[in-house]
Amino acid sequence: MEVINMDIFNKTYTMTIDGKAVSSDRMIKVINPANEEVIASAPDAKKEDLDAAVRAAKNAFQGWSHKTIEERSDFLCRLGDAIDKHKKEFMNLLTLEQGKPRSGADWEISGSIYWCKEIAKQRLDVEVIEETPEHIVERHHTPLGVVGAITPWNFPVLLAIWKIAPALMAGNTVVLKPSPYTPLCTLKLGEIAREILPNGVLNIVSGGNELGQWITEYPEVSKVSFTGSTETGKKVMQSGASNLKRVTLELGGNDAAIVLPDVDPKAIAKDLFWASFQNSAQFCVVCKRLYVHEDVYDEVLHELVEYAKTVKVGDGSDPESDLGPIQNRMQYEKVVGLIEDTKQIGAKIALGGQVEKHPGYFVPVTIVDNPPEDSRVVIEEAFGPVLPILKYRDYDEVVERANSTPYGLAGSIWGKNLTLAKVIAERLETGTVWINEVHVFSPSIPFGGHKQSGIGIENSLDGLAEYTNSKTIMVNKK
Repeated sequence: MEVINMDIFNKTYTMTIDGKAVSSDRMIKVINPANEEVIASAPDAKKEDLDAAVRAAKNAFQGWSHKTIEERSDFLCRLGDAIDKHKKEFMNLLTLEQGKPRSGADWEISGSIYWCKEIAKQRLDVEVIEETPEHIVERHHTPLGVVGAITPWNFPVLLAIWKIAPALMAGNTVVLKPSPYTPLCTLKLGEIAREILPNGVLNIVSGGNELGQWITEYPEVSKVSFTGSTETGKKVMQSGASNLKRVTLELGGNDAAIVLPDVDPKAIAKDLFWASFQNSAQFCVVCKRLYVHEDVYDEVLHELVEYAKTVKVGDGSDPESDLGPIQNRMQYEKVVGLIEDTKQIGAKIALGGQVEKHPGYFVPVTIVDNPPEDSRVVIEEAFGPVLPILKYRDYDEVVERANSTPYGLAGSIWGKNLTLAKVIAERLETGTVWINEVHVFSPSIPFGGHKQSGIGIENSLDGLAEYTNSKTIMVNKK
């Protein structure tokens, strides 16, 4: 175990380029969303900073890619150990910059440690496709080169590891840009990595949208892995077309949950709540449309509202808070605007809907009772704690309504009739469907979107393969 300076979690934040600390004469102010106070400043990278980061990653590629898989695995495990050593510091900083309560911060940082250790166990072995006395055909996986990774503000540490770990295991080097709203934990991750990884293998650069565009256009970047909105994902594809970059895109969703008529409304209320509001619904795979069969609609609505009343929204640093604020003002204003639109069309609000004016981007849990299918609260991805509950009568109808969206990320089905639930699951046009559970992820489970929710796979061996080229080697033995 490396001896790491415990003072690195002070208020000085630097980028990591070629294993060295790099600052900038341009800085980004980072806001605590719970009180709107500036907590720190992060460097705003210039084009020459990105040039240096890509150059460092390119220079490090040969040495890193020629290390054995066991050597790369060991480095990744040591990175996981280093995060674990600073777990409490990461959790505290994550709450300050992202807003999530301690339970959510623990879930994210613990998950990051676990992902490092488990991805380190994955192997893309040589596949023998054909072997005869005269001929052999093998499939190999070779690294791509420099990977550009761009991460969002809702799970800044975990989603960085989702990209860093498989990219490094596959033999690539990385230039990663965190969201300008939540760069601090990622910059500290880069500082820790300086003590573990060879120079240039992992470079962390911080900045705004302009930096993201530079990365996606950069000729020496061979692949971009992006998590964010569908509209930005389209721009990533366009920018990457100049050199036919490989892309993995995990984009928006408008996930539907379907409640069958055989459920116990009281027993299911807690699960439905957290399926819909985890991380204050700033989560690409929370339920954003809850379809409930008319036979149990009233009871499910009542029990969900009653459970929601027991959940506290507040500053994530308060141990009693269950949900934190919206992470940034832009998203806060979008969510508030969606609530106001819902009121203006006359939809019935069963709970919440009253946004108080005080410091912090707080939005109360808001549940909307059977709004029109074409209303904004139904067709748009709120990415905040606003949930429409919708009544349906038959299964063909609800499947059609659930699929009537350009998105196809995930969905869930809740009921005792597992045969029926699975039939419905097979008809949903999404990359993931959970039955009687939700938000189950694993380094070994493939995750990806259909339609405009993304391209490619994260996690599992399929996700690891996204960071490689497939190479076929054939030998004539005669």
